[in-house]
Amino acid sequence: RPARVVVYRRPVEIRTKGREERAALVHEVVVEQVAELLGLNPETVDPRYGED
Repeated sequence: RPARVVVYRRPVEIRTKGREERAALVHEVVVEQVAELLGLNPETVDPRYGED
């Protein structure tokens, strides 16, 4: 059974103020979760991770 990453919409909407901020948060969360599943650093999954 493949792993699944779920990002809940409402908590993301509550924590962000606009589309760009929302997209950045979703990207950050997905990178972190994929890295955790693969046992890697987030920077390995996405070299731009952590850049603001």
